[in-house]
Amino acid sequence: MSDIKPVHTDSGIAIDVRYNAQSKNATPQLEEPGAFPFTRGVQPDMYRGRLWTMRQYAGFSTAEESNKRYHYLLNQGVMGLSVAFDLPTQIGYDSDHALAEGEVGKVGVAIDSIDDMQTLFKGINLQDVSTSMTINATGYILLSLYVALAKQQGADLSKITGTIQNDILKEYAARGTYIYPPKPSMRIITDIFEWCSKDLPKWNTISISGYHIREAGSTAVQEIAFTLSNGKAYVKAALEKGLDINVFGKRLSFFFNAHNNLFEEVAKFRAARKMWAKIMKELGATDEKAMMLRFHTQTGGSTLTAQQPLNNISRVTLQTLAAVMGGTQSLHTNGYDEALSLPTEEAARIALRTQQIVAFESGAADTVDPLAGSYFVEALTAEVEAKAWELMGKIDAMGGSVTAIEEGFMQDEIARSAYEYQRNIENGSKIIVGVNKFQVAEEQHPPVFKIDDSIRRIQSEKLAALRAGRNAQLAAQSFANIEAAAKDGSNLMPHVISAVENKCTLGEISDVLRKVFGEYK
Repeated sequence: MSDIKPVHTDSGIAIDVRYNAQSKNATPQLEEPGAFPFTRGVQPDMYRGRLWTMRQYAGFSTAEESNKRYHYLLNQGVMGLSVAFDLPTQIGYDSDHALAEGEVGKVGVAIDSIDDMQTLFKGINLQDVSTSMTINATGYILLSLYVALAKQQGADLSKITGTIQNDILKEYAARGTYIYPPKPSMRIITDIFEWCSKDLPKWNTISISGYHIREAGSTAVQEIAFTLSNGKAYVKAALEKGLDINVFGKRLSFFFNAHNNLFEEVAKFRAARKMWAKIMKELGATDEKAMMLRFHTQTGGSTLTAQQPLNNISRVTLQTLAAVMGGTQSLHTNGYDEALSLPTEEAARIALRTQQIVAFESGAADTVDPLAGSYFVEALTAEVEAKAWELMGKIDAMGGSVTAIEEGFMQDEIARSAYEYQRNIENGSKIIVGVNKFQVAEEQHPPVFKIDDSIRRIQSEKLAALRAGRNAQLAAQSFANIEAAAKDGSNLMPHVISAVENKCTLGEISDVLRKVFGEYK
């Protein structure tokens, strides 16, 4: 057998030719699903009781255009909305700012004010839907806009459900849409934790994201090690603020990537649940619900290829199976054309149908943790966990995530893995179908979705009308209140909610805090 070629996952885990009861760590665990440490899932019956929430990440152009797509998706059977914001919105600039030119409405919807938020959710009762918002540096403003709209609709805030990503640490490590330095950014996040625990109790106050870490080139092991380390930093910051871990712990959620290696991905999800339960217990949680790792999954954007794009339907199907068999609580499936453009309606529908086929036709949802007891999966889960603990130990020794990011440790590790992955593709040791093997001479590209550049002008006209029509005295007082709260340490959220109700814009509010906190370079 010595001539058999060795095989490793992208995380460097060696895969044996065969697994049996004598294989290291292959013995199935006897724990029950729905019980600590939740390796086998967070619910005793998992999808037999309730399917995962089927989301479709959408947002582009103006609020009017995105609203049409939301109504289309809801009519197709989507169970929760997931909002993508454009780059200026993500980094705190209004659409009429000079730095917003060329970017308005391109990678998500442009949201500048309460007027845009009203249009975005026109005809949609916020009390009846669960909304996930992928926003970080300006997450406190988007949440304030959502709350202000819910109040206008007469909703009971205690019944509003959804998630705000609000994970700034991974922005410094992997993605780059930060505004303020790490310490004031962490303060904003704990303000959100504190305010929501009293006023928006069912809202998931953070979605600690491994997704973007993986998209930047990390391995599966790095994805969970860095994500859980960031989660640990948020929990410690909240504890330092005097918050109750058994209260805010229940509102923490996670966001993971689903890549192509079906078995490593399932093992990753199982290991992450087990590790987080132990971390929260060590940090003082006594309520098991505060130890549960609940997570949203998105299929891997970086795995999609522009070459032979219809092959991406197969990739997304594999990744969907990994997420479901790994026990996700909600899922977004990518459109097959997303390596070329924003998804067309047809691509978005096929992506949703992929989830529905897995849910209702595959049998994957019929039993809890369907791969449990597999010698291979049990051993792989243990391997992923061990390697992730080892990496987290290095971060803890440095003083935690904030220090590891400030010193460039996470960034360097991700860059090294990304380089290795690309090198393996280029030398042919890793095969990507249609890219470095099984190519076709002539590509037939599907129609692409294009965004009209006139959007910036439309948004700028709306902003001019909004500023001309608002009460200037109330707006000025709102800015003064936010600045005072930022300086004296009182909770920012009530002042930001009041400001957006007084028609202050996202860029203006961001600038007030830029003046107090400065910008991270």
